[in-house]
Amino acid sequence: MTDDIIGRYESVSKSYGGLTVVKDLDLDIRRGEFLSLLGPSGSGKTTTLMMLAGLQSPSSGHIFLNGRPIDGIPPHRRNIGVVFQNYALFPHMTIAENLAYPLKARRLPKPEIARRVQRGLEMVKLHAFAQRRPTELSGGQQQRVALARALVFEPSVVLLDEPLGALDRQLRETMQLELKQLHRETGVTMVYVTHDQAEAMTMSDRVAVFNDGKLLQCAPPREIYDRPESAFVAEFVGENNRLVGTIVASGEDGCTVKTDTGLVIRSRPQPGLAVGASVFVYLRPERVLVGPAAASCENRYVVEVADAIFLGDHTRLRIDLPGNPNFTVKHNFFGDARPPGPADRIEFGWTTRAPQVVAT
Repeated sequence: MTDDIIGRYESVSKSYGGLTVVKDLDLDIRRGEFLSLLGPSGSGKTTTLMMLAGLQSPSSGHIFLNGRPIDGIPPHRRNIGVVFQNYALFPHMTIAENLAYPLKARRLPKPEIARRVQRGLEMVKLHAFAQRRPTELSGGQQQRVALARALVFEPSVVLLDEPLGALDRQLRETMQLELKQLHRETGVTMVYVTHDQAEAMTMSDRVAVFNDGKLLQCAPPREIYDRPESAFVAEFVGENNRLVGTIVASGEDGCTVKTDTGLVIRSRPQPGLAVGASVFVYLRPERVLVGPAAASCENRYVVEVADAIFLGDHTRLRIDLPGNPNFTVKHNFFGDARPPGPADRIEFGWTTRAPQVVAT
């Protein structure tokens, strides 16, 4: 294991009776990164986190931390901080006492405990609330306390299991930015579980996408969005239009797909997909160009707008395209130009770099 890898799952599986919830997982955690485990409910992401925390044990395979196997090491000896959605604060203790608890459990000297508690409170901007109890704080403040308690004993890794799930949308978005800032300031490795794709894309250095117990792709957010390696990732992360077709030409200069309804779509080269392969072609609504902007596109069509919804910064167009009657376009318009409306015939298209082509 290299110095830049702090944690590793090697062929890890977890089963409950006849149900396998994590399947043959291989995953490296890089030192100092913010890694999000993203997927729908039941995809295996929380079980993956809990096995690293030591709250569950793998059925097979091995987990390593700082180059050493941690099989059989109890949770309190793994030097890992954990933050849960329900905060898990001690209601009878003050905020300062909550932060001091993991330090006392490690038998640190009193002056060192006091120093770290003060630093932790300042880190999350709650030094004025040291003598309050959790019930006297808002949900966002309680979450800050939980974060500070997980960081105060200087763990190797902090694990966060949907910690913002109980907050309202506005506070949740604020906390996302604060948590990312806290990550930058501390440099601690963070592994974050969420089912919210926007949250994962906003905060992460890398995103690991899970479904049905399997890790499907792990990459930076931009790569997950622009280069999905499976139909599930393409459809789960962001919004996509889907067409079904067959590759009719493929080479170093590009790939051509003919859809089941006769449309011919040209894309960038698609290594690993041969002529005759059945594929899905995905197109992000914002990558589709309308009007004069479409004139230079390699893929260009004239169609009628089925519906148009004005949303302020853009108009959402629905096009009855052969093979997808709900093909969606996000069209930005400027100045006094009238955006397209229902029954208007428009020219629209996309470049060869826009389609995402994956095997069915």
